[in-house]
Amino acid sequence: MPDMKAFAPQGMLHEGWSAQADDYALTCGWGEKGKTLLVGDVAGGLYAFNADSGNLIWTKKEVHQGGLLALAIHPEGDRVATSGQDGSVVVWDATTGDVLHQIQPGKSWVEHLAWSDNGQTLAVASGRHVHLYSSDGIEQWKTDAHPSTVSAISWSKPDELASACYGRVTFFNLTEQQEDQKLEWQGSLVSMVLSPDGDIVACGSQDNSVHFWRRTTGMDAEMTGYPGKPSQLAFDQSGRFLATGGSDQIIVWNFQGKGPEGSLPGQLVLHPEPISSLAFANQRLVLASGSRDGSVFVWFLDKNGDGNPLGGAFVGERVSEVCWKPNDSALAAIDAEGGINVWDFKIREGKNS
Repeated sequence: MPDMKAFAPQGMLHEGWSAQADDYALTCGWGEKGKTLLVGDVAGGLYAFNADSGNLIWTKKEVHQGGLLALAIHPEGDRVATSGQDGSVVVWDATTGDVLHQIQPGKSWVEHLAWSDNGQTLAVASGRHVHLYSSDGIEQWKTDAHPSTVSAISWSKPDELASACYGRVTFFNLTEQQEDQKLEWQGSLVSMVLSPDGDIVACGSQDNSVHFWRRTTGMDAEMTGYPGKPSQLAFDQSGRFLATGGSDQIIVWNFQGKGPEGSLPGQLVLHPEPISSLAFANQRLVLASGSRDGSVFVWFLDKNGDGNPLGGAFVGERVSEVCWKPNDSALAAIDAEGGINVWDFKIREGKNS
């Protein structure tokens, strides 16, 4: 593979810093409201870096026996939850790396974690159940068994959680501790994302399609023709656009007006290999994408969902996640060789609509 230094960041991505994890860097997020970058690797390494300098603040090794699977940062940024193949969940102090709580929901792998937007509840998917814990680690409720292993979870409101598994998406009311709504479709759902208002549910399917529902009308539709599984899904902050992977092109569906049914999607074409990660910026109509070949691009979308590249870089290995700093002033990308790269992002006035 070419050395990354031969592929300096271009356009609006500027030199930042890089670091190295001991193993495949699997997941990352910004702690302390953007002051630190937290990274987990598959061997169970957990790292906290200074967001500006890249200096290592603290690290923990083998935090989950058998390997780490998920990481979720509290909305306040002061805590981070991790989970792994050992079936446990650990909540850490993001500033010091001290253990705050240890949770053992069951024996199954814990592959999905999600804090509610108000930070009061942590959702934990373990096998066919979803467990709900208070912020101090006390179990509040557990769902009945799903028909199959839970493949995704996401909060629609502070007291309402969505889960996906084979054949259905279910919304749970935490206050009433019961099912709110069930959306059924005969297929294996491998990914899920909700629009910011919680009305649109989009799922990537094993059969290389994206299926979506509108909760308010109960209507559903399907976007087909993907060459691979669309495991990467991202809504922009307005809910207008849904960006999807599933190939080396990013397909962007426009949910404005009567769309996306019967409309042509936007297509963002630059990556030479299939998309491995997608993330919209927090305050702008700007999308970051990573690919299996190690390329990272940033795109500005127009009102139709088509886009132009604003910048790019090359990290040399499969990009496992791209992650925007809360104020969008930097972009992090982690990769399969344990590489951690952070670039400053500077956008000209007029590009933020």
